[in-house]
Amino acid sequence: MQRVCFLLKVRQDRLAEYRERHAAVWPQMQEALRASGWHNYSLFCRDDGLLVGYLETEDFAAAQEAMARTDVNARWQAEMAPFFEGLDGRPDEGMLPLTEVFHLD
Repeated sequence: MQRVCFLLKVRQDRLAEYRERHAAVWPQMQEALRASGWHNYSLFCRDDGLLVGYLETEDFAAAQEAMARTDVNARWQAEMAPFFEGLDGRPDEGMLPLTEVFHLD
């Protein structure tokens, strides 16, 4: 299983709404993530908007491609894009994995 961690930056003026939206992620979006191979997926956010994402998957590129083919993901990404700083595209395209330097099993 591949462990993936990424960083994004949520605009501080939209942070409360971003948290509210993620307290009620659409059931169809959750189903699509699971069906696309996203497991143990978590988002963590600091008060300054730094967002840390973590997931486990067999193949991150394949999991991203599978999500990109879903209509629900296109709708979700369009709604989420205005919440982020420094992105030129969709949020799911800005998720660049960090290099793992240590793991305690």
